[in-house]
Amino acid sequence: MSARIALLGFGEVGQTLASDLLAAGQCDLLAWDKLFLDEESGPSRAIAAFGERGYGDALQAAPGMAAALAGRDLVVSAVTAGECLAAAREAAAGISPGTLFFDLNSVSPATKSEAARLVEATGGRYVEAAVMSPIGPKRIASPMLLGGPHAAAFAPRARELGFTGVEVFADSVGRASAAKMCRSVMIKGMEALLAESLLAARHYGVESTVLDSLRDLFPGADWPRLARYMISRSVEHGRRRAEEMREVARTVADAGIDPWMSSACAHRQDWAATHRSALEQPRLEPLLDTILASVPTAGRPDSRLD
Repeated sequence: MSARIALLGFGEVGQTLASDLLAAGQCDLLAWDKLFLDEESGPSRAIAAFGERGYGDALQAAPGMAAALAGRDLVVSAVTAGECLAAAREAAAGISPGTLFFDLNSVSPATKSEAARLVEATGGRYVEAAVMSPIGPKRIASPMLLGGPHAAAFAPRARELGFTGVEVFADSVGRASAAKMCRSVMIKGMEALLAESLLAARHYGVESTVLDSLRDLFPGADWPRLARYMISRSVEHGRRRAEEMREVARTVADAGIDPWMSSACAHRQDWAATHRSALEQPRLEPLLDTILASVPTAGRPDSRLD
């Protein structure tokens, strides 16, 4: 019997999950994203493209949250970090008792705990998930840590649906997300640091020397390629990453540590998202130049050192 799934959020992660779930042929999907209300939005165009690929019978865009939840036995929440609680709160108002709520959002332990409280209060069964890698390479099979009292029971079903990278991590909500958030201090922080370092280095004409020094310190990595990839991820997904880093800062602060680095990273990620035109550049140096061209003084020839 195919699973009846409500998919909340139809951005990059939601579209990836939808594609893989439909390819496996074990479910029918109702998707809801508040951006469906705008016919020209990315999620609206994406779900229309699924219909053009022949998935119109198995994947439908719901007209609203309540319609998306009706008759579903599994809800997968893949919204942005800033929308996690709002989605849980709205879903809790219409979820049927016993429905599983699988929360993949990258938020703090405190936010996940509040989302769990909202869902469980109306009879839903909340399962925390922390995605521990970029979603692109392994897609639905990406490594995910599961948490909460229903995690162990849900894990076999998740694997049947294609979530083969799931691992039951804790029987309480929060620890899995703590691991994800602490990882993000490093990963999103590296993105921000590389952008700040290499943009300044390119301004002064010393980017090659900086990259060569990184090869000496961390041998084996193709630093120009890695830097271009990490900076471009910030440029393309900076808004979403900034939301996550504000949740990271909350996680760090809740541990009693001032989140100076994480808070600064959120600002840098937000800033990076304002330079999307740079994504047209396939190589690192032109990408840096495109960004620098919009910085008031960095691109001036007379401001560079010769």
